[in-house]
Amino acid sequence: MKLDPNARYAETHEWARQEDDLIVCGITDHAQEELSDVVYVELPEVGQSLDKGEVFGVIESVKAASDLYMPMGGEIVETNDALEDSPEIVNEDPYGEGWMIKFKPSDPGEWDDLLSPEAYEQSVASGV
Repeated sequence: MKLDPNARYAETHEWARQEDDLIVCGITDHAQEELSDVVYVELPEVGQSLDKGEVFGVIESVKAASDLYMPMGGEIVETNDALEDSPEIVNEDPYGEGWMIKFKPSDPGEWDDLLSPEAYEQSVASGV
């Protein structure tokens, strides 16, 4: 399982990485491995404001469909349009080209509630 050392993680298997005053978010390498071949990604509208833990989209694979959850609250400022035509990018590069949303956090302090890479790895290993 690959991890991004600069990211923080939600127990629901989303990652969040700070880039200037925005947060970039996607699903973890572990999550894309569990899903297998991603065939569809539904993302929110730009301008939508969501709270931490709210569903921001849906990801579907040949095995299952799963909701995507906000790791922090905020306003969506950009979505990865490339995933509409090429959802498999999530499998190929979950921490890079496979990012899903960028948002302006409503409470930057929520960053501290996310898991470190080490804590996320332990959470996955313990099957939480």
